[in-house]
Amino acid sequence: MEKEPEVAFYERHPEPPGLEVRVNFSIFAGRAATPAEIDELAHALLRKVGEITIIAEHRHEVGEDSEASLHQVRIDVDPEHIPEDEHEADVLAGRIVEAAELWARNCVADRRVEIAES
Repeated sequence: MEKEPEVAFYERHPEPPGLEVRVNFSIFAGRAATPAEIDELAHALLRKVGEITIIAEHRHEVGEDSEASLHQVRIDVDPEHIPEDEHEADVLAGRIVEAAELWARNCVADRRVEIAES
């Protein structure tokens, strides 16, 4: 008997990623990043870090008095790819942030969608 694929599941990680960079893409672009744009970001970052994980996600933050929905791009770098020296690690993080900002600004310049007020 074949097991059905799981629709929802969890994973517990004893250690978070060594570095996490978040790009609030939709706030500036008014839209989600395309797969091609994510690929462009990946290629730009691979020159700076040996291995990365990029997550493009729609976040819904809901509270008693507020509600927000946004598209966010998250860049995770495993601890093994981060220099042990704190200064070198900060320099690497700065380079990743700089590349992500340049990427996002170029995406917005290429195609921006105005956000409607509700």
